[in-house]
Amino acid sequence: MERARQSQPAQRDPAIDLVRFVCLLLVVVAHCMMVSPVLHRDGTVTTENTLMEQAWFTPVVWLLMIVPLFFVLGGVTGLQSWRRLKARGGTGFDFAQLRLLRLVRPAMALLALMWAGLWAALLLGVHPQVIQLMTTGAAMPLWFLAAFLTAQLSIPLLARLHDRHPLATFGALVALIIAVDSLRGAIPLLAFTNLIFVWCAVQQLGFFMVDGYFEHRSRPWLLGMAVFSNLLLGLATGVGLYPGNMVVNINPPNLCLLLLGVSQAATLQLLRPGVRWLGSVRWVQRVVAVAGRRSMTVYLWHLPLLVGMSALLLLTDFPKPSAGTAEWWWARIPVFCVVVGLLLPTVALLGRLEDRPTAASHARGPSRIAVVTAAVVVFVPVADAAFNGLTLALLGGGAACFALAVLLLGRVPTPVLPPAPVGASGERNHQLSALPEQGLRANLES
Repeated sequence: MERARQSQPAQRDPAIDLVRFVCLLLVVVAHCMMVSPVLHRDGTVTTENTLMEQAWFTPVVWLLMIVPLFFVLGGVTGLQSWRRLKARGGTGFDFAQLRLLRLVRPAMALLALMWAGLWAALLLGVHPQVIQLMTTGAAMPLWFLAAFLTAQLSIPLLARLHDRHPLATFGALVALIIAVDSLRGAIPLLAFTNLIFVWCAVQQLGFFMVDGYFEHRSRPWLLGMAVFSNLLLGLATGVGLYPGNMVVNINPPNLCLLLLGVSQAATLQLLRPGVRWLGSVRWVQRVVAVAGRRSMTVYLWHLPLLVGMSALLLLTDFPKPSAGTAEWWWARIPVFCVVVGLLLPTVALLGRLEDRPTAASHARGPSRIAVVTAAVVVFVPVADAAFNGLTLALLGGGAACFALAVLLLGRVPTPVLPPAPVGASGERNHQLSALPEQGLRANLES
């Protein structure tokens, strides 16, 4: 069974690419409606999350909380990438190195440039409170990076367990989630372990999609699965076990996010034929391909650019409508357009950090100790920021840690493969590379 699964070719699915693009677009739009800094008469600056204060937002976010879907899609592309790498002789440490480089290099540039820019602004006389406001804005994308990277690095282990006992592996993760939720009142810090259990469980749903578990189910079964998971979610929030606001439930995550992931995975499979057709339209493919190659840069930079733009506006006489007014809501349209306009040159300058790492023919890659050390070096500043908040000093320290991790990871390894069979002409067949082919590039990306 395991060999049959691993021998299946990983084909690029336009539906997966298109859904990931739409999710990223929704994230940018939502953040443009959330960030609202306010300059008070005494010179102090505070931020208001206008969207969270709207009564209609709680039921809407139930439908539009697409973070679980990101992890489902990450499970699809991650498992395909791991199986392809493993078939070419790669190891779990090779996979970890590729994933770390793929995610850490863009984040390193973000932290370094923000640290340098904010220090320059501080020296030019910008109020420290405004500096802290912009620093805090950079922290919001980092929690997702830490959670997503943790789930991705676990793929070799979870894929092995999934190939042997798929339902038992998923059930064990669900049991751990419930156990942590049950104890989080007595031991609050324990709740943060669900950053691992919840997102790994949601990622497993992507594993099931790759193996055709959802594809082989009837449409009534998938619809019933989506309805049932939402009914369970409604029951859990209705009796007061969990808050009804899914944004509150995400930090730290709990069982509600897994139930949303189940519903979203089933819904994605229901809509997949239509989404695949739409994703196959030529102009849609081109837009999605360009955005997909630079998705991590867009995600990491859109919020710092939005916060920076908002902070600069506070220093000018530009009209600033009060948050929540009709004028403020209409102003979200030009705000979104300006953010996109700022992202274009940012992506052009820094997007190459997302390019697929290449391997020299003699490259062996770093040792296992170096890969483990790099992972620890990355997670230390991220964990510090999650528990204690991001400061300007930690911003610089995090940039240094990420740079050190990139140096430790070194070259991309070229696994040693068995000799290619000799053909009838006496010449050896072309030897496979450890890296995916260009046509399958999207499957390497998160």
